[in-house]
Amino acid sequence: MNLSVTHSQSSFQSLIRNFTEITKLRLSVSVVFSSVAGYLLGADSIDFFVLFLLCLGGYCMVGASNVYNQIIERDLDKLMDRTKNRPLPAGQMSVQSAFILAIVLTIAGIGLLYSINPITAMFGAVSIFMYVSLYTPLKTKTPLSVFVGAFPGAIPFMLGWVAASGEFGIEPGTLFMIQFFWQFPHFWAIGWFLFDDYKKGGFFMLPNGKRDKGTATQVVLYTLWTVFASLIPAFGITGKLYLTTVSGVIIGILGIGLLYYAIRLYKEKTSKAAKQLMLASVSYITLLQIIFVADKFLR
Repeated sequence: MNLSVTHSQSSFQSLIRNFTEITKLRLSVSVVFSSVAGYLLGADSIDFFVLFLLCLGGYCMVGASNVYNQIIERDLDKLMDRTKNRPLPAGQMSVQSAFILAIVLTIAGIGLLYSINPITAMFGAVSIFMYVSLYTPLKTKTPLSVFVGAFPGAIPFMLGWVAASGEFGIEPGTLFMIQFFWQFPHFWAIGWFLFDDYKKGGFFMLPNGKRDKGTATQVVLYTLWTVFASLIPAFGITGKLYLTTVSGVIIGILGIGLLYYAIRLYKEKTSKAAKQLMLASVSYITLLQIIFVADKFLR
């Protein structure tokens, strides 16, 4: 009896582990965090049930995209050190099981988002389509994949606002623009320090395919655009989305910090500098969203 219970517990733990890995738990939670920030910015009053639907629907949406992605790339994932132990390449989950999970998550995600409002569901569906049908296959063909992937990657922040307001306007458009530009220094930094591993799988992640001055220059330029876009709400030209002067200054200081790491990569051109920029970019977007929300509720 004890052996049976132990086996059941082990099977359940394995099931949970496979689910969290194939849906990329940490990435999905960070995306949900962005959606929640967008919702809090766009809501006149907080409806916690809608917020719950957004979190659950958002996780399903991102999780589905990640499962489809890993089904398509399962043979390439076997070639790379960072991905070879994922459930599909490691043989811990069958392709059929993964595909069923992806379908269930897609239907659940779009259904949950539709129950908030149709436009939220539409953006969710567009995000899944672009990530799976455009970004994923382009990764092995052209560095432009990062540009294409930046569109679905930038949707979550503005998706929250759309969920709260039921419409798309300059406010969610600005949130989209901030996260759109942010994608480039973030993913190019990852592409830089994982260059050799990506090369094994045949992925083209850097703008000119090389860890050189040209790539580093583009990293700096897109970092600047990220910072400029982040400061636009401080000028009072983005409707209901605006920042006080104090918050604008804080965002500006964060931007200088991000730019410091981008310039450091330009000067040093090392994997260490790229990894530091990646960590700085994650801190930047997280703190930016917290500051935007805090600014709204504290002013």
